[in-house]
Parts: sequence; structure tokens; C-alpha cells
Amino acid sequence: MARILACTDGSVYAESILDHAAWASARMGGASVRVLHVLDRATADAPVDRSGALGVNASEELLRELAELDAARGKVSLRRARALLTAAEARLKAAGVAEVSTVQRHGALVDTVVEFENEADLLVVGKRGEAANFAVGHLGANLERVLRSSSLPVLVASRAFKPITRFAIAYDGGRSGQLAVAYAAGTASLDGLECHLVTVAADEAAGRALLAEPAKQLQAAGKTATLVVLRGDAETAIAEHVASAGIDLLVMGAYGHGRLRNMIVGSTTTALLRSCKIPVLVFR
Repeated sequence: MARILACTDGSVYAESILDHAAWASARMGGASVRVLHVLDRATADAPVDRSGALGVNASEELLRELAELDAARGKVSLRRARALLTAAEARLKAAGVAEVSTVQRHGALVDTVVEFENEADLLVVGKRGEAANFAVGHLGANLERVLRSSSLPVLVASRAFKPITRFAIAYDGGRSGQLAVAYAAGTASLDGLECHLVTVAADEAAGRALLAEPAKQLQAAGKTATLVVLRGDAETAIAEHVASAGIDLLVMGAYGHGRLRNMIVGSTTTALLRSCKIPVLVFR
């Protein structure tokens, strides 16, 4: 049975993450879903020694009260995490996911994802975390770290889930783009969906030449793709096509052709994650 790992922190993306996980589960033949919540150490561990920050004249009573407050906050955070996981399990089961499990951990999200990724086939995350409303137009730092670190396909959920009937593969010939095509060709989860195979090139002939091999790969798997050659700036051209063609899911590699893949997430990938209002399935 296929397995999905979904990360939640109670942000405005939390319900969408679960809905995308439920959609993926159904498309993957009833995949199990494990919901992961991670409390960072600073939040989870209490009390904090504040004596140095307050100075030598701070009263013992004030230090005691602050320590109690830290401890209370840690307990509330843990109770909230448990409540979030309980609600997540109920939402997924209501959406038809038969096998749901939940995990709560203390530590760094990226380290915890790496710990569990060998037990999953797909990772589902949100574009931003709890501070999403204060970071419009920016990606969460955790997302960028996850994209650099995880070997799993990563489904980056949009702000709200909507039915997916049409997807586009953004292809530039790079290794991660080839992985995206191989996944689309080999998985049953995208069967029955309209597919656009998209590239950006200087002219139509060059673009179609680049798309010839991935188009053959999809055709050999029994899947038909509409070939789309765009011109101009890759980020702008692909984002505009996504909007004008009514694309519901963008599939792409995390790194462009020739990028320093161990250093940064490809700039085009980052820009499209920011600008596109749809979920993005990313391959490293």
C-alpha cells in the first residue's frame, strides 16, 4: 500500500494540506496517511533560564513566575498539537481515508521529515506555516529546507483545495524535470487527467524538439499530452499559462537545468511556488 506523510502546524494551510492528502490517497488507490506535527525545541522545552537576560538584580519571584509561564506555554502548545492531530484524523477519515495515523514530535521539521520519509511515498506540505498571513508572497523557510532535503516527491498544497482535472508538467530537460515526467508516466494517480507538457524556448521548433522525448515517454505509458511551447521569461510565461489554461496542478522539478542543486532551490521553482495559486508537485 502506498503511504503519504502530511505535515501540519495548525496554520491557515492546515485544512488544505489534509484535503490534498485525502485527494492523493484516493488517487493512489487508498494510500494510508500519517499526519506529522512538530514542535520546535524552543516552544516545547520549558522552563527557560532567564537570569542572565534579566540581570543580577532580578528578583527570585519574577524568575519563578517567568519559569512557570514558560512551562505553562509548553503544556498548552502540546495540548494544542494533540487537538490538531485529533481533528486532522477526523477530517481525513470523513474524506474517505481508511488508514490514518498521527505523530507528534519535538525538534526541527526537516530532521523529523527525513526520519519518516523512508516510510512514505509522497510528502504533503503547505506553502507557509503559522505566520502565513504575515508573509504573503513569500515561501515558508521550512518549505525551502524540506525541498532541499527530502528525497520524496513533495506536494505543496495551495491555500484551499479544489478538484483537480488538468495538470501541467513544466519541463526544461534537467534531471529533476526528467523525474517529474517519469513520475507522471509511471503513476496511476494522474490517470484520466488532462495533461499539458510545457516548456519555454526561443522558438517553436526548439521547444518541440526538447519536448519530443518526454512526450514519447508519456505516450508509451498510454498518456496523451498537449505540447505547449512558451516564449519569454520562464517564471512569467509558465505562471500565465497555468492561469489562462485553467491548470489545477503544476508538476515540476525542484532545480532547473544546470543549477547548483545542493545549494539552493531553483529560482524558477521558487518563483512559481510563490506566484501560482494552485498546488505544485515538486521533484528533487
